[in-house]
Amino acid sequence: MRYLPEFLDRSAQEQILRDLREAVARAPLFTPVMPGTAKPFSVRMSNMGVLGWVSDKAGYRYQASHPELLTPWPGIPESILAVWNRVSNYPHAPEACLVNFYGGEAKMGLHQDRDEEDFEAPVVSISLGDTALFRLGGTTRGGKTQSLKLASGDVLILEGQSRLAFHGIDRVIGGSSTLLKDGGRINLTLRRVTKSL
Repeated sequence: MRYLPEFLDRSAQEQILRDLREAVARAPLFTPVMPGTAKPFSVRMSNMGVLGWVSDKAGYRYQASHPELLTPWPGIPESILAVWNRVSNYPHAPEACLVNFYGGEAKMGLHQDRDEEDFEAPVVSISLGDTALFRLGGTTRGGKTQSLKLASGDVLILEGQSRLAFHGIDRVIGGSSTLLKDGGRINLTLRRVTKSL
């Protein structure tokens, strides 16, 4: 795991936020549900890129269209691709950028990112807005974990052995950032989904 605190300065964060607002206007946030039980997530989400990650009663998967509008996802803005190009150490572009919005009491339980074909590619995470208490474990459930505060502008890269580490968000610290007018946290997660030939 690589942790890059304050990787993005305020102006870079604001540019990403402007680009993100345009994308979300075309692909609005939706509330995913757990497979089988249809229990709603506490985060709302959207995607950018040729593929987007979705979760519904049928399962977890990547697909090329918004689950409600059935329209293609908007492209990943250059301001966000620039982060991948600077930190990924990977020769191919990301195909998906998940947008998770954490408001109020939203959190995310420990999970692995393993719906992708290529685990050689890293997962690059960009934090915007309120600080989150991030928890990272090992590659098996139930092991020892460590906590880290992710603030606005921080970048985290899961690669190598940490690529399949269990991780999640325990809570968001309200009022810890002024980036988002109404508070909350946005997490952008860049991923390569398919194997490159």
